[in-house]
Amino acid sequence: MIGICQKFERDGFVVIENVFDDQEIEEMKEAIGKIVEDMNIAENPKIVFSPHDEDKLAADYFLNSSDKIRFFFEEGVVDKNGELTVPKDKALNKIGHGLHFLDPTFKKMTFNSKIQKIFKEIGYQEPEVVQSMYIFKQPKIGGAVTDHVDSTFLIADPIDRVVGVWIAIDEASVENGCLLFIPGSHKDTSTSDYRFVRTHDTSGGPLLKFIGTRPTYDQSKFQHVPISKGSLILIHGLVVHKSEANTSDKSRHAYAIHVMERKNTKWSEDNFLQETENYKFPNLYNQ
Repeated sequence: MIGICQKFERDGFVVIENVFDDQEIEEMKEAIGKIVEDMNIAENPKIVFSPHDEDKLAADYFLNSSDKIRFFFEEGVVDKNGELTVPKDKALNKIGHGLHFLDPTFKKMTFNSKIQKIFKEIGYQEPEVVQSMYIFKQPKIGGAVTDHVDSTFLIADPIDRVVGVWIAIDEASVENGCLLFIPGSHKDTSTSDYRFVRTHDTSGGPLLKFIGTRPTYDQSKFQHVPISKGSLILIHGLVVHKSEANTSDKSRHAYAIHVMERKNTKWSEDNFLQETENYKFPNLYNQ
């Protein structure tokens, strides 16, 4: 029987079943529910973030989110007057990027012995959590995520030092928009020059942009990867993946973190997420 490490090395992703039990999943749902309930809609900018959006407020809100809990809305839920067209708990696309250390429940689930064990199995010696996010994939309106590799947005040198952990808070099925992967695509590094970067512009131009040539992928090679509630997918930073829109009446909540192997690795100064004077990426093993 092929083990976790072998599958991960072969395919660039691996499903690990039943990592979190029903009580732990319910804790995360309750915690995110309280965060949403406590969010003041009047005071919170209604950012529908698109990487192609040159809006300065959206870009700044995104760029300064590494040590904060920030809210990002689905397209089509904010009207021309800036008002929500659906209840706020049904309007969010995701919440990120500092849940893993600002919220006690998500901190407990992130720096969990079960997660630590997985990273020890794949040989990470100095793993650092660079971001976390709660993804809603709302019923009927949860938008598609186009094909991509995480290393486009989270750039490390060497390029293959970032791994994602995608935890199913709800069952993720073909019906409600589970992830799809191209198995083995992480072995092709020829497209790794396509990146989403800070411009470091101080003259009033865009704060974020894509550089390089956007790769195209053979859509026939994608495979649906449905998983059960409480299971997770370990995702190599170079494996091609996507998800389709959720047109069902079932939610597809997920909690995701990204982890970098710090040893002999440089985090790019062009990444949208950066450490600050008061916040350093926490070591997964030392919390």
